[in-house]
Amino acid sequence: MAHNHTVDHGPLAYPFKMVSAEIQEGMLGWNIPPEHQDLVHEHWRQFPAVDKSSHYLLALIYATLTIFSITGNGLVIWIFGTSKSLRSASNMFIINLAIFDLTMMLEMPHLIVNSFYQRMLGNRLGCDIYSVFGSLSGIGGAITNAVIAYDRYKTISCPIDGRINRVQASILIAITWLYALPFTIVPMTGAWGRYVPEGFLTTCSFDFLSEDPDTKTFVACIFVWSYVIPMSLICTFYSKLFIAVRHHEKMLKEQAKKMNVKSLASNKDDGGKSVEIRIAKVAFTIFFLFICSWTPYGIVAMIGAFGDRALLTPVVTMIPAVFCKSVSCIDPWVYAINHPRFRVELEKRVPWMGVREPDPDAQSTNASTATTPAEA
Repeated sequence: MAHNHTVDHGPLAYPFKMVSAEIQEGMLGWNIPPEHQDLVHEHWRQFPAVDKSSHYLLALIYATLTIFSITGNGLVIWIFGTSKSLRSASNMFIINLAIFDLTMMLEMPHLIVNSFYQRMLGNRLGCDIYSVFGSLSGIGGAITNAVIAYDRYKTISCPIDGRINRVQASILIAITWLYALPFTIVPMTGAWGRYVPEGFLTTCSFDFLSEDPDTKTFVACIFVWSYVIPMSLICTFYSKLFIAVRHHEKMLKEQAKKMNVKSLASNKDDGGKSVEIRIAKVAFTIFFLFICSWTPYGIVAMIGAFGDRALLTPVVTMIPAVFCKSVSCIDPWVYAINHPRFRVELEKRVPWMGVREPDPDAQSTNASTATTPAEA
């Protein structure tokens, strides 16, 4: 009979429902220890518990992503960090992005184990640790993409005096880590916002469902800080880059037309420019992947804080979370497919991968040597 007293009494009924047979047997959050039930927002309690097969499928997906990310990002750090031809200030940012991607993978073993237990192990502490890795890597990856866009703009639009040196690159990398820290640490302390389970209740993120005005303000601020600002910077730098490249090409064509020659640029300059533009295309591709992976999660967070929460089912929430993890696995393989000098090193060091790439530096040198006698 006690069970009947807990039905249809709104939010106040949930403390009683938590110990009812209905919640224990069939509703999401039934297996959370009573002393930690405050971690689970009441929104999730209206959904049936996720079946074991879905948990196991999620664990399999995350295990696969972990393998691909560790392999790919490990190759990036190893090759970019140890190859003389790749020891440039620009490539320091690529290594930094790979480190952020690997940081995200630190939460994967926890998620996989959680999937088998069908709840967040470690409760409050486990949720905080899990979320810290996700927040640090997500915000850090976003601002690192902005720094890479800035570097590409400076390198291509001002190739002589615009290149970033290693000291400047080190400072910018330190800034990316400092940028990621505030909204990573503050929710863990509980001073502003907090980390809570979401979706299947086997993952954690910042609380975007609370009705507390301060928490809603936190959601709006972290959205601007981790998404709007980096994306605005990235769009600005790439727009300037494309404008600068088009202006430069138009100027060369007009001048060449006046001089009645085919081109004003030497073959060597053309080769070097082509390599830099290819690298810029790689950076832009990674930026595009970042938008595709984080935009859905940003939309989910904003709907949870300010929109119709009825749209947010456990599955709807988990799909964007998987997208976020996927980008950390895809980034290094984008370099493997498109980055010319990285492909050259892959061919030398990991020949079994079947990568074939002519050395761009050798091509430029040969082309320049062949042109010189003709000009003479």
